[in-house]
Amino acid sequence: MTYDRLVCANCAAPVSEGRCPVCRANRERLQQENFFAGLTPVTLIALLAVLIAAVALLAHQSA
Repeated sequence: MTYDRLVCANCAAPVSEGRCPVCRANRERLQQENFFAGLTPVTLIALLAVLIAAVALLAHQSA
């Protein structure tokens, strides 16, 4: 899950803004748990598209 959509129960602000100590602590915890946790879905789709293009290019060159 990305933390850019989470809302803090302590201050009712987005966790990604880190307005209060609770937000900042949770933001750091989420970033440490998983490298992909901080990436947006659009970024993940772009990375997947680049990976598919690279595999297609390698397949085309080896054929």
